[in-house]
Amino acid sequence: MIHQPHAPEPGQARTTCPYCGVGCGILAAADGKGGLSVKGDPDHPANKGRLCSKGSALGETVGLEGRLLAPRVFGQEVAWDDALGVVAKRFSKVIADYGPDAVAFYVSGQLLTEDYYVANKLMKGFIGSANIDTNSRLCMASSVAGHRRAFGSDTVPGLYEDLELADLVVLTGSNLAWCHPVLYQRLASAKVARPAMKIVVIDPRRTATCDIADLHLAIAPGSDAALFNALLVAIADTGAANLSYMSNVTGYPEALTAACASDPTETGLPAADLAAFLRLWTSTEKVVTVCSQGINQSSSGSDKVNAIINCHLATGCIGRPGMGPFSVTGQPNAMGGREVGGLANMLACHLDIENQSHRDAVQGFWASPAMAQKPGLKAVDMFRAVADGTIKAIWIIHTNPAVTMPDADAVTAAIKACPFVVVSDITAQTDTAQLAHVLLPATAWGEKSGTVTNSDRTISRQRSILPRPGKARPDWWALAQVATRMGHGNAFAWQTEAEIFNEYAALSGIAGSLGSDFDISNLAQLSEADYAGLAPFTWPQNPRKQGGRFFATGTFHTPDARGHMVPITPRAPQALTAAHPFRLNTGRIRDQWHTMTRTAKSPRLSQHLAEPFVEIHPSDAARLNIQPDDLVELSNGHGRNILRALISQNAAPGQLFAPMHWTAETASAARIDALVPSIVDPISGQPESKAAAVAAQLYPAQWFGFAVSATPLQPQSEYWARARVPGGWRMELAGLHTPEDWVAYARRLFALPGAESATVIDAKRGLARIAFHAEGRLLAALFAGPSPVAVGRDHLASRLNQSEPTILAGRPRADMPDPGATVCACLNVGINTIRAAIQSGRALSVAALGEALGAGTSCGSCRPELAGLLTRFKLPEAAE
Repeated sequence: MIHQPHAPEPGQARTTCPYCGVGCGILAAADGKGGLSVKGDPDHPANKGRLCSKGSALGETVGLEGRLLAPRVFGQEVAWDDALGVVAKRFSKVIADYGPDAVAFYVSGQLLTEDYYVANKLMKGFIGSANIDTNSRLCMASSVAGHRRAFGSDTVPGLYEDLELADLVVLTGSNLAWCHPVLYQRLASAKVARPAMKIVVIDPRRTATCDIADLHLAIAPGSDAALFNALLVAIADTGAANLSYMSNVTGYPEALTAACASDPTETGLPAADLAAFLRLWTSTEKVVTVCSQGINQSSSGSDKVNAIINCHLATGCIGRPGMGPFSVTGQPNAMGGREVGGLANMLACHLDIENQSHRDAVQGFWASPAMAQKPGLKAVDMFRAVADGTIKAIWIIHTNPAVTMPDADAVTAAIKACPFVVVSDITAQTDTAQLAHVLLPATAWGEKSGTVTNSDRTISRQRSILPRPGKARPDWWALAQVATRMGHGNAFAWQTEAEIFNEYAALSGIAGSLGSDFDISNLAQLSEADYAGLAPFTWPQNPRKQGGRFFATGTFHTPDARGHMVPITPRAPQALTAAHPFRLNTGRIRDQWHTMTRTAKSPRLSQHLAEPFVEIHPSDAARLNIQPDDLVELSNGHGRNILRALISQNAAPGQLFAPMHWTAETASAARIDALVPSIVDPISGQPESKAAAVAAQLYPAQWFGFAVSATPLQPQSEYWARARVPGGWRMELAGLHTPEDWVAYARRLFALPGAESATVIDAKRGLARIAFHAEGRLLAALFAGPSPVAVGRDHLASRLNQSEPTILAGRPRADMPDPGATVCACLNVGINTIRAAIQSGRALSVAALGEALGAGTSCGSCRPELAGLLTRFKLPEAAE
């Protein structure tokens, strides 16, 4: 299935978004000023022209501020040849002295497939170790393990269109509205077109996705397997099992016995809600069950995945239009990495590293001297091996494990102590890059060229639109150059990405002959021109099969060609204790991506939720004496965070939610994975990132502040969090000790020792307002007091570099409306603007807000929030 698009307009390039696993197509054009204009590609099968807030802001994130533009060795800029020589020499020496397992690569779903392939080939086929793993281990490894146990291959059976064709869509562990917004919009549109479609959301927390749900099942954290075991029992009891299909499936009696022994009350669901779900599922043939990080990021994630698959195998609801289990991935090329062996326990083209014939086939194809003979270390074990000195050299590419790995403080210490650390990235400012001995400047999205694979197996091109800045080079080139200097030049002599693509496409043909599902050998002889113009296509692409779905006929990739049901005994997450009584759930927010290396450059993406926060139920907040906007300290034996309180009914009592985006570069104490223990699924090696046990208490700040500045601020307090605004920066501040001299403090904060100042200081009440000007222009301002300060934050940010004599009022003049905090990031519509439209009667529905203001008409992920604001701000009806 190859999708043939129309030709782009002159000056436009067709490329693919670098964020989530939806894999949206983009039409981008250079604006001549170093930036890009970006819009959705109406011909791309994934998004059909839609973009989310992050995708639509891509043009704001490609500037060179903060870019790493030359190699650095031990802090000194050097030529590429020198840097590559150091890397090759140090890795070669470690291998000679300690063996190949003393080195490792830790890579990323931000790599293009061609980059991934080169890294995998070098480590597994030429260094001879399988110590290459990826940050995709943290997001979808449990789905890989579940697929392989059930299907014999890491195969996603269905297609995106199945979400639109289904009569019932079950979203479990997936806040689709915020984490995969374009898929959410496709689903929401399908429900509008077919109101009879039913949607169930399974999530301990009420999220934006619940806005379109017919039923929200707020299950107890970690009880997903118990729920789907109950479903398997209901399938058997109601006669919904498809006995004809199950003639091609093994393990049903054992799986059913285990399910019958499972206790559905572990879900914590009301009996009526549980019964409604079971009745809905068992009475519907066209069911799609979408799972994401809430399922995968668990110490029993693989079992949860198989509990879901068991139900689809038992009913035969798989591989046909509108039905099947569906794993949606978190990163733009998590799937591409899976396809070419980016995981420590896989070979390229979905072959098995523990299968001798597979190893021999790959080694023969590569003509490699030292093939890895066993799986390598998965991510958590890899960094443990760095910590204990087993791994003495590591190359980290496009990821930030000092922030994103569980037990992040221990991982940071391990990297810091490692004898030799290489980091390839676009910036030297990440927490991890600052620990590197060698920094290699990589090309970024918009500059690099290759392919990526999305969650429904569609392979798309990323194309370079902007020139490579400075000495930045593609990752595949840097890897190949190191391989050459290690003596393997003939096997790494590609000149273009097309040559790499053709090589792994040819290898996939060999894999296909061995029974692999991943076979794109029809495309193994692309010319440079064909590769340049390659349209999106869904794999496989070979003489036997082109695109489509898998497993409808009951033929699988297992040794016996049958599907395998797996008996599941639910396992609870880490126990809570009196010292650590709260369950901490971590995840993403709507407008940020991973550790914000890219999204933090866009001021409008930082205006929706500009500060790290913890969502806490009102009853828990009251018990802890926490008021709205107070600071909360979270802690356990692994780490400590300080976060702003967001008191909300969305979190259940005893449960907390905090986002994972903030780093030591953007906040003082918000690296949330410092609180996550390194407990992993024993099969997949995926960490349990949504069930940490923590303590929570009010942080005893003595003062609070808010600052805006045209230049980066210099933090001077125990708590701080900063974000970009148009023309500068904003920062939230708090401290345990009130400064004695507020003006002196402000001058240090802004690095403005001699600037003209205006002040309003009330020492008795502990209030301070200080502004600095130059030639009548506002340079910076600080507002501080003994409680969280109430000022017009967006208004203050908008006055930077402007003449504003009344800035110390903290609020806009009557003739200067304040739009308020951003709700719709796509079209930059603020809460005050929305409130005015509602209270004036001009817009009394979500659709009317869209017509009047544009809010919610782009990616639509703010529509649930708009609905909430309508309820909040609608004036009561006048009395008769």
